[in-house]
Amino acid sequence: MNAPEVTEPETRSHDPSWSALSGMNTATGILVNPRTAEGLSVVLACVGAIAGGIASLPAYIYRRVGKGREIDDGHPVADLIRRGPNAWQTWPDFVEWLVASTLLRGNGLAEMVWDRAGRLVELRPIPWEWVSVQLLPSGRLAYDVTEITSIYGGQGRMRRLLQGEVIHLKDRSDDGLLGRSRLQRAAATVSAGLTIQEFSDAIYRNGANPSGLLSSETKLSPEQNQQLRATFEQGFSGSHKAGRVLILSGGLKWTQTGISPEDAEMLASRRFTTEELARIFNIPPPIVGIWDNSTFTNSETAGRWFAQHTLNGWIRKIETEFNRTVFTQAEPRELSLDLAGFLRGDPESRWRSHEIALKNRVLTRNEVREEEGYNPLPDGDNLDPASPKPADPVVEV
Repeated sequence: MNAPEVTEPETRSHDPSWSALSGMNTATGILVNPRTAEGLSVVLACVGAIAGGIASLPAYIYRRVGKGREIDDGHPVADLIRRGPNAWQTWPDFVEWLVASTLLRGNGLAEMVWDRAGRLVELRPIPWEWVSVQLLPSGRLAYDVTEITSIYGGQGRMRRLLQGEVIHLKDRSDDGLLGRSRLQRAAATVSAGLTIQEFSDAIYRNGANPSGLLSSETKLSPEQNQQLRATFEQGFSGSHKAGRVLILSGGLKWTQTGISPEDAEMLASRRFTTEELARIFNIPPPIVGIWDNSTFTNSETAGRWFAQHTLNGWIRKIETEFNRTVFTQAEPRELSLDLAGFLRGDPESRWRSHEIALKNRVLTRNEVREEEGYNPLPDGDNLDPASPKPADPVVEV
């Protein structure tokens, strides 16, 4: 664990960490921040797809052995993966939180807690709203954390954590120090989505949109109007009364009303904004439930594209941050998130991959069985699947 630095921090007139959190007032006057942005279903779905997808992947700690590597189940980080990084979160919960914080705020921060023997025993999530970042004269970052209220007993007192004492996952940065939220980069697009949603809600809440009109060539008295309304609601109101035959008399006429061109244009704008927001997070539309012009075939392709071009980049960020921060140069270890776990819901592709690995002598049968949760075979450690079983020992009488 690194000793605290005694040098004074650099004084800045503008704190970049708080800038990344402030609400972005765009030309529409809509306040855009992570909480309001998640009010849009597509933003919530995008964050959930990426964070949840990565959290579902198997995680392993590997030890470097010569030119190869082997799984190290006895490492303290491997223990955190099994039992959870803290008392309140499982490993998938922690990874999901870390990635979601980075997607929405540009930065995800977790404190590393060590015991007296120098073993990592806990990873504590720190909401980015509590953090103010300072650049020290030495070039290192200092994270001033003010816990307003927390499960750890926050008292509103500031404490300082240094670079090397925290895991700091960040989205694309402008200065190399702090990540910048993509919600801030595309604030106008998010604001447009919020504006259209608010507008459409107001229309359905305040507007009058009947499905049809009854008209008469003669003027009806108030009593006739009231009786006609009661008769119509009693006979045709409700889904269980749909499709009934309508009989009109006394010069009454029924006119069916449809969606107005203005409403149709608003729906098209909302659909376009939804696709724009999915594009901001680099997610194919079918992954977040946008099924326009989608078929089963191209949706399956979109899933593979999502794994390769969206999840893979974030997985690499997480692995390199752990390997740089948690493990020292004297400790040849590395974290690996297995993207093959993405095939767990696709048994046909998974078993086809196993077949190819067996035929090409990449995996043994026992390695495949272990991955699938089966017990090993006595002769399953041979790389040649066509090799005969060992002969039974000859017993001389």
